[in-house]
Amino acid sequence: MSFTRPQLRIATRASQLALWQSNYIAGLIQQVAPQVKVELVHVSTAGDRDQKETLQVLGSFGVFTREVQTVVLKEQVDMAVHSLKDLPTDGPPELTLAAVPTRGLTYDALILPSNQTARLSLNDLPPNARVGTGSPRRKAQLRYLRPDLQLFEIRGNVDTRLKKLDAGDYDAIILASAGLTRLGWAERIHSEIAPPFMYPAVGQGAVGVECRTNDHELRELLQQITDPVTMAAVTAERSLMSSLRAGCHAPLGAYTTVSDQTIRLEAVVLPVDGSQRWMASATSELAEAEALGNQVATLLKDQGVDRVLRAVS
Repeated sequence: MSFTRPQLRIATRASQLALWQSNYIAGLIQQVAPQVKVELVHVSTAGDRDQKETLQVLGSFGVFTREVQTVVLKEQVDMAVHSLKDLPTDGPPELTLAAVPTRGLTYDALILPSNQTARLSLNDLPPNARVGTGSPRRKAQLRYLRPDLQLFEIRGNVDTRLKKLDAGDYDAIILASAGLTRLGWAERIHSEIAPPFMYPAVGQGAVGVECRTNDHELRELLQQITDPVTMAAVTAERSLMSSLRAGCHAPLGAYTTVSDQTIRLEAVVLPVDGSQRWMASATSELAEAEALGNQVATLLKDQGVDRVLRAVS
């Protein structure tokens, strides 16, 4: 394919992680189309402007994506780069998820103050430890696993959260392993909290690129930077979320594993108070990823999780 445009513009949030992800995508594009100049355009979102309110108050749909999508729709830029876990599944039909490169780490990570050298796990935290996280999904799973913990809201860039932790505001915080690793903070990970203890968010660790649905030339270019296995995995997870009509910040966790041409999807739903946990899983051929997500959603619906998700939407 010969891409004819001399320049592409990427809409991105201005956070440290968002800029890392957008520069990463720009680099991948220039690998397949070295003649193209790629420019980043910073966009402020509701979630960036309000660092005080909880995600529940701000809303579950598009807190970190709406404004970025808008500039693509208005044709002020060519595409948008998102943390895929923040991208709702019910976006405007004029936009399409055109690329998902190879996924990073999917697990959540336990972070302790910098003066704590012992490599502790979640179970090693003392009774009533103060833990910072802004994620309703993490909070619900923490309450299920460790109901004694005191959970506090924490917002801001990764370095801001680490400074608050080191200043003594919390005994521990929980962040995504992928973001920490991408920003060079991997050494701060004391332990990963992996399934079956804590399930990641839908799309966690993956970067998604949206463009206009009718921009066929750009879609063809972006297809070249897509990893088919990652795309199948996130398709299953996002199909699950869409079928459950759950928001990006709902207490829904999902975990996919791929072996040869087979994909397995495990999912968990909890009420906000963490008093119960509903789980379901299924396996399919890689090509049937979307149907797999719908199948696991049906298994969860049969257990009555709809009322739980409606309560937090």
